[in-house]
Amino acid sequence: VQLQASGGGLVQAGGSLRLSCVVSGRTFGMYSVGWFRQAPGKEQEFVARISRSGATTDYRDSVKGRFTISRDNAKNTVNLQMNSLKTEDTAVYTCAASSWDMTSASAYPYWGQGTLVTVSS
Repeated sequence: VQLQASGGGLVQAGGSLRLSCVVSGRTFGMYSVGWFRQAPGKEQEFVARISRSGATTDYRDSVKGRFTISRDNAKNTVNLQMNSLKTEDTAVYTCAASSWDMTSASAYPYWGQGTLVTVSS
């Protein structure tokens, strides 16, 4: 399973970005997909995840109401729409795939490369 993340960039606080993760190599619908982030000098943290069917989602508290995760099974893609961005959202964002519907990074065996999101004040 290969994952390719894209969509990062520089944005002012209050702005929006949409990250995309394309999953290839196996049946896309077999995998739950999550987004994780790591800010400079900090631990990696869970951001959001979507179940294999797309019926359920989870978010970390600090992004609820601002971020929306969605999936398009026809395009093997998971998107993370990020609105009302804050400077504390600055991090490298990475997508990952798992056969389990969980939020722990240890449950995700497949990882893509990261994409940098920088939010300026």
